[in-house]
Amino acid sequence: MLIKPFGVLSDMTRFIVIYYAPAEAMEMMKNVTPEQAAEGMKPWMEWAARCGDSLVDMGAPLTNGQLVTDGGSVPSEKEVTGFSILEATDMGAAVALLQGHPHLSWTEGCSIEVYEAMPLTGM
Repeated sequence: MLIKPFGVLSDMTRFIVIYYAPAEAMEMMKNVTPEQAAEGMKPWMEWAARCGDSLVDMGAPLTNGQLVTDGGSVPSEKEVTGFSILEATDMGAAVALLQGHPHLSWTEGCSIEVYEAMPLTGM
């Protein structure tokens, strides 16, 4: 899916969706067959279709996060497992797009956070 430039739709706000899952859930994914993976993606594709043009970027699974500081980097302790980018009129509309999201029923302990991306002045 192509990523639309920030602020293409002036009446829309961009939202960053962060997916969390226990490490055990990600470990389970290493053992799935291609057929199981394709079957597991069906609910995600249905969610994407429900979002329509509001889904700017489906995102991707994430792994091997690093916490970077002035002193270097260490493995992140957060269980971030993926991201997506949405456009919606406001936070309420963004949260509504996430209702019934398949990530929430994947396994116990899964959650989603959504953040409003603030446009930078002059950019």
